Amino acid sequence: MPDISRLDTAQADFKARFTALLTAGPGAEREVWDQVRAIVDDVRARGDAALLEYTRRFDQYAVAHARNLEIPHARLQDALDALPSTQRHALETAAERLTAYAERQKTEPWEYTEQDGTRLGQQVTPLDRVGLYVPGGKAAYPSTLLMNAIPARVAGVGELILTVPTPNGVVNDMVLAVAAFMRVDRVFTVGGAQAVTALAYGTETIPAVDKIVGPGNTYVATAKRLVFGAVGIDMIAGPTEIMVVCDGQVDPDWIAMDLFSQAEHEEFAGAVLLCPHSDYLEKVARAMDNLLPTMPRADIIRAALRNRGALIQVCDLDEAAEWVNFAAPEHLELAVADPVTLAQKIRHAGAIFLGAHSPEALGDYCAGPNHVLPTGRTARFSSPLGVYDFQKRSSVIYCSPRGAAALAPVAATLAREEGLVAHAESAEYRGRK
Repeated sequence: MPDISRLDTAQADFKARFTALLTAGPGAEREVWDQVRAIVDDVRARGDAALLEYTRRFDQYAVAHARNLEIPHARLQDALDALPSTQRHALETAAERLTAYAERQKTEPWEYTEQDGTRLGQQVTPLDRVGLYVPGGKAAYPSTLLMNAIPARVAGVGELILTVPTPNGVVNDMVLAVAAFMRVDRVFTVGGAQAVTALAYGTETIPAVDKIVGPGNTYVATAKRLVFGAVGIDMIAGPTEIMVVCDGQVDPDWIAMDLFSQAEHEEFAGAVLLCPHSDYLEKVARAMDNLLPTMPRADIIRAALRNRGALIQVCDLDEAAEWVNFAAPEHLELAVADPVTLAQKIRHAGAIFLGAHSPEALGDYCAGPNHVLPTGRTARFSSPLGVYDFQKRSSVIYCSPRGAAALAPVAATLAREEGLVAHAESAEYRGRK
């Protein structure tokens, strides 16, 4: 049987054990913080020279000049042209579905006019330049590039800058093909905290951006924390996670593989199943035991199950919903007979997959919604990446003479209450006209 936690909500210490499971991580946070701060300070101070040094040290990729870190457009187009028809069709189909979903997220400007002629509204504009970070360490993620670039393009972002690590100088042709397909403006073979810093502050070669989006390891996440404020960020993403609620009526092999689908990402990925039936939990455990040897990334899956995996017996599906809301998982599968009713009880989840035929894997690639999602219980207050992340809103205020006269005494009264006389006088000047 797999080495995975077995929990029961009836246990007196369940909440403490469940919380520990949700928050488990690789540790050494202070050490990582200090290392990343040193990298950020160094790249800010030395620019391209620091980038070259860190790329050589961390990616074992030595280039003579920073301009060689940029991949020419011709190379991107060659990768797209060389795609086999099956991959090209999959890319186009996924992009079409993602775009259709993203188009429905666009925020439009609005305005209304009051009786005295005062007009109030909101202007919506896209960001000028965005940095896309795509991981390239333990695996390459062309799908992540699609998920980041499509809402940016739909929003109307002016320029897309991609950074992707290339260990040993090896690039992923599918990532390059997607970059060409999405008309990414510039691509740099830089990763880690150094890439985040370069995007945030700019170097002689890499331009500074207005916002950085895309997942990464703990070094990337820590760098995003440090540069936030100088640049916008999408979210601080931690290890990926999946939570499945099942009523025991689904093929155990399906559920086991769904748990594997996130566990195979990394050793601290979360994979949790909640079910009211103990015998079904045992069936899933046996299915995992049978299927695990067939997985190419079995060692990573095994470590993830040991670190942040759990089979949890709940009293009923209503209680399962309560613990889901406490966990606020990144991915939530409701593999039950009536997922729509159960979903109405869910307040906190990054993405909700309804029914046995809606595995999380479809959402990762082509269902339509974005797969860049809040992790680590942040779905309590965060949302999936979307078009709205690439748009900004400006308030628009036009006061007619009558409107200014009516509002001036209100503003002046409140301003004087705060001791801000210049505010009051500024408003009253208009009110006297």
